[in-house]
Amino acid sequence: MEEHWAKIIEAVGEDLQRPGLQDTPKRAAKAFEFLTRGYGQSVEEVVNDALFPSDSSEMVLVQDVELYSLCEHHMLPFIGKCHVAYIPTGKVIGLSKIARIVDMYARRLQIQENLTKQIADMLMEAIQPAGVGVIIEAQHLCMMMRGVEKQNSSMTTSMMLGTFLDHDRTRSEFLRLVRS
Repeated sequence: MEEHWAKIIEAVGEDLQRPGLQDTPKRAAKAFEFLTRGYGQSVEEVVNDALFPSDSSEMVLVQDVELYSLCEHHMLPFIGKCHVAYIPTGKVIGLSKIARIVDMYARRLQIQENLTKQIADMLMEAIQPAGVGVIIEAQHLCMMMRGVEKQNSSMTTSMMLGTFLDHDRTRSEFLRLVRS
């Protein structure tokens, strides 16, 4: 990867011998590996058996989980927050695992629509709740730095499964709690 970064830097017309750029290909390769580390993670590794019995049948909501991802179309960042809710049916997942799941999928080349769906689908499979709701709000640098250059634009996506899809009251409670 380091060699490819060197070629990219040279292709834009820069001199790799310039003091500020001498180690940039190595640093860029290391940074890109970090930004895409989600490819090296699995659901089993992230969840790590952190499923616990629970009699709770009320909504569990984790709000404002920050996320950083790379747009698969331009490889520019999109940055935002994720809200995740579920209705347990006999078990709950460790709180930090929700943030780790968001990170695992966000740290891949991605589009926001798919990221939202992946998080929701994974939680449905892993903890088999009555339902899952996921909302992501993000700003996309591919829209801010290039193209239409709209600095104040943001994108919101949602995925509702189970009771969040089938029951208006559950969906409404989730949306009300996220907005408050």
